[in-house]
Amino acid sequence: MKHAREDTPDALSVNHPVSYTATMTTNPPSVVAGFIIEPDDPPSAPPPRAANPKPDDASVLLRGIRISLNSDIGAAFVVDCCRNRERIFSDERLREKYEINSDTDWNNILNNKTLRLAINAERDRRVLNGTAAQEPACNEFTRAPKILGEILSDPKASPRHRIEASKELRATARSGDEKSDVDSDRVVITINLGGDEKLVVDSGPLPPNRITRENLDAETEG
Repeated sequence: MKHAREDTPDALSVNHPVSYTATMTTNPPSVVAGFIIEPDDPPSAPPPRAANPKPDDASVLLRGIRISLNSDIGAAFVVDCCRNRERIFSDERLREKYEINSDTDWNNILNNKTLRLAINAERDRRVLNGTAAQEPACNEFTRAPKILGEILSDPKASPRHRIEASKELRATARSGDEKSDVDSDRVVITINLGGDEKLVVDSGPLPPNRITRENLDAETEG
């Protein structure tokens, strides 16, 4: 039995070079489940929200027309609203005057902050100049003639009270008919001397029969 030489390589033990082809693969981009990532395109802006217009507190809707509180009609409305707060103007009268038929328009007026501030300022002005007391007094005075008439026609009332009631009724019925000395006829002569200088001659009240005598003299001469 022949032994193979130790220096003879075994066909099975010889390391033959093995050729292979390496396939290079690139790592896929990271993906988040449920989202599509597009790095090349910028994110789209969200759609603009629709702006709800705020009501103009400096105006009110009267008779179907929006009126500014700074206008003449708006100022008159503020005064009437102040009278409404003072119990002189009722809600029904205020709504009828300015034709506020819609309950929505009425509620908007009640919730108008600028209007409330204007009413508060007008209320303070009326208190300081006495109008807040004068107007209710005038309303109460309208009841006086009826009460005085009841006193005058009451046979159980004392004669003194009936006479005083008669005098008050007469004064009320003919107020303005009788002229006082201040309102009597008079002649005032004003001469402008220039330079803000004036000469004023006031003759004072004319005698009651002067006009009548002058008229008679004119008729006699004619």
